[in-house]
Amino acid sequence: MNYRHAFHAGNFADLQKHTIVLALLKALTAGEAPLSVIDTHAGAGAYDLGGDMARRSGEAAAGIGRLLDLDAVPAVFAPLVAVVKALNGDGGGALYPGSPLLIARSLRKIDRYTACELRPDDFDSLRRTLAPYAFAQAVKDDGYATAAARAGKGGRTFVLIDPPFERSDDYAQIVATTRAVLARDKQAVIAAWMPLKDLETFDAFMRAMETVTNDALAAELRLRPLTDPMKMNGCAMVMVGAPPSTEGAIAEATTWLADNLGEAGAKARIWRA
Repeated sequence: MNYRHAFHAGNFADLQKHTIVLALLKALTAGEAPLSVIDTHAGAGAYDLGGDMARRSGEAAAGIGRLLDLDAVPAVFAPLVAVVKALNGDGGGALYPGSPLLIARSLRKIDRYTACELRPDDFDSLRRTLAPYAFAQAVKDDGYATAAARAGKGGRTFVLIDPPFERSDDYAQIVATTRAVLARDKQAVIAAWMPLKDLETFDAFMRAMETVTNDALAAELRLRPLTDPMKMNGCAMVMVGAPPSTEGAIAEATTWLADNLGEAGAKARIWRA
């Protein structure tokens, strides 16, 4: 799978992923303890939906564009929409925040954020995006290795794993990284995004995750039945250690997206492994 995120920024998958990330961050920053966030595949930090790549795909119009057109935005999406509007001066939404900007805006001065990106042009953009935030660091390092090395340092750990799935071993790397992070911090929260193309690939991943943890929460968003493995038929967020208080928002966002953006046969499935 070739996945340059600028083509897909603001699409249905971003709406699910970013709404869930914001819900997790709200819960994890509610106490006084510091939080250390590690973003393994941070990307550019923010995206121009009027740019060539976004316009060619048109995916944002069917994602964040649909939300911005609503007279009443569902409450679960309100935090994300508020950031989008603030980024655009309450305008039409030509700019869309990636996970780095959403994370940086959600953290406190006592928290720490490490954003990893290997692609040179995206790294340059990421570094500029995070420059105003003293607690945030952009690093041009392998995100999987960085998460394994830095987990458990400087407070509770939250790891966001959002690879482009250009490598054949990304699923195995997510499992291995989860194991390594939990070995360093048993209380770590891990959230991994992945495409849903065929059911067997996802089921095999979940079976592998069961060898690492008994606290996995899966939120499947299927825009259509998983009958054509050549298409991205949906996406999933798989979380370890997700605070129970976030489960309602996770289910609400995933179900709304399936019901309102999906085709015939769309469904949401939220379950614990």
